[in-house]
Amino acid sequence: MTRTRRVDGPSSDSDSRRPMKSGASKKNSRKNPLAAIVLAAGKGTRMHSSRSKVLHTALGVPLVCHAVDRARELGATPAVAVLGHQIEAVSAVLTARYGDAVRSTEQKEQRGTGHAARIGLASLKGFSGTVLILYGDTPLLTVATLRKLVAASEKKGALAILTAELENPKGYGRIVRHHSNPGDVRVVEDRDCTDEERSIREINAGMYAAPVEFLRKATAKLSPKNSQNELYLTDIVAHAARTVGAVTVLAASEEILGINDRRELVRAEKILQQRVHDTVMEHATLRDPDSTTIEADVIIEADVEIARGVALRGKTRIGAGARIGEGVILNNVIVGAGTEIKAYCVGENSVVGPDCKIGPFAHLRPGTDLGPSVHMGNFVETKNSKLGKGSKANHLAYIGDTDIGIGVNVGAGTITCNYNGYEKQRTIIEDGAFIGSDSQLVAPVRIGRQAIVAAGTTVTEDVPSRALAVSRTAQRHVPGYADRVAARYGKKLSDGKLG
Repeated sequence: MTRTRRVDGPSSDSDSRRPMKSGASKKNSRKNPLAAIVLAAGKGTRMHSSRSKVLHTALGVPLVCHAVDRARELGATPAVAVLGHQIEAVSAVLTARYGDAVRSTEQKEQRGTGHAARIGLASLKGFSGTVLILYGDTPLLTVATLRKLVAASEKKGALAILTAELENPKGYGRIVRHHSNPGDVRVVEDRDCTDEERSIREINAGMYAAPVEFLRKATAKLSPKNSQNELYLTDIVAHAARTVGAVTVLAASEEILGINDRRELVRAEKILQQRVHDTVMEHATLRDPDSTTIEADVIIEADVEIARGVALRGKTRIGAGARIGEGVILNNVIVGAGTEIKAYCVGENSVVGPDCKIGPFAHLRPGTDLGPSVHMGNFVETKNSKLGKGSKANHLAYIGDTDIGIGVNVGAGTITCNYNGYEKQRTIIEDGAFIGSDSQLVAPVRIGRQAIVAAGTTVTEDVPSRALAVSRTAQRHVPGYADRVAARYGKKLSDGKLG
């Protein structure tokens, strides 16, 4: 059974209801004003973590951001996050992702969900329209469901309540309707249900849409007349029945899953991952979805092929027609159209241009920027470096803090010596240069246009354009040396087979 959360249960810890997101949705342009309040002030004690629960991630996105993303995709402006525990850390995450598009406000005392909603409404001074109330630990809500919730409220100017049907609704507030008056909807807590009401499977998920004026009046009338001495948001349902009326919108039980502990987090992430896979496979090929991780912010364009065991994280983007080999791990990497990244490459905070061939076993460290048609082969590592169009480093090379021009060839075993133990220096290799195998380029140094660095050279000075740089010592031969060494160890070299 998919578990949701008790509505206004024994704690105001935000451990009591919610939903979340998956995949990429189109942003909505709305005619009617819509705002959102995301309640995210609780500690999440059952996570047993030093981090706030809403900062734990599902598919690479903090839980609180899933709710905000869904609201923004629906067209909610502004969005208000009501925060409490670790407010500085949560606010920093929201600011980094949304800038000033999301307002943060503090619930200093944990006095219940109704109190939190009241604080959120105070940040909407001057707003006139519909308000959507969500929770910061419900990552599985979809835009389609929230759109229905908002539409139901706006159609009748009523309070719209998100509900779900559970096989075992024990512990959840039941939706009880008056038979002769459909607008007379009540939420009856499990402990207060009659035997007949306890048999009802439809429960209150705790998310609402309503006119802002109704919410202001309804939350102002909330009273802490309960065993927890808290203001319960569910009490606005009774107020709606007496005034604007209430309507319900049924969601899949999966969608209202709230995250209380790490087991629920993992279950939710699997559901999100399946949704992302289903979306991607409409236009791209996943050879083995069960072994493939694609986080929520990743973008995959048409005709991409992704092999087994791949992990695409952060804001990675895979261009049309690209091929990603087995075991590749990319985090915040832009991959151009038609590029092939072969097996077991790793990349982070890098850009790979179109029609490149990378790997196998290449390592793109942060700051790598590869132009079109670059070839980067096995066991090549780059860091904070640019490679121009058509340049190649096909074997066993380290390229750090380097600017490489167009059509440069970097031979096997080449390294840029960019660090002296105190500071980094840059190497510049101009268009058309040829760097021979096993060369060391000691920065700061510039290799001129179409210059040649002979194999085995250590370059410590700038190389002029079209010049040859060579630093080998003269080769000499010592006749009979092998016999003298053998004699030293009491051996004699044989002209026959060795060994």
